[in-house]
Amino acid sequence: MEELLAKATQGVDPDSPGAFFHIFINLMTMIPWEALFWWNLVFLAVGALLGWWRGRLMAGVVWALVLGPIGWIIVLLAPKSAKPPPLPR
Repeated sequence: MEELLAKATQGVDPDSPGAFFHIFINLMTMIPWEALFWWNLVFLAVGALLGWWRGRLMAGVVWALVLGPIGWIIVLLAPKSAKPPPLPR
């Protein structure tokens, strides 16, 4: 924890008015954004696949986007969608 705190406060004067913002930016640069982006795409693709299989494509996409793998469980536990009635001609 001390190592993380040292990295976050590196080059920051704690008494300056912008210290919080500078520490926040230092913490955000330590996050592996590229890996998080690709994992999110995987979660979204699986959620879309599960939603399509259950007849609830948009629900699968939205739940996977918001909750990731937990959204998959919600989509799987929701009742299957009945076929929509045909449109009148």
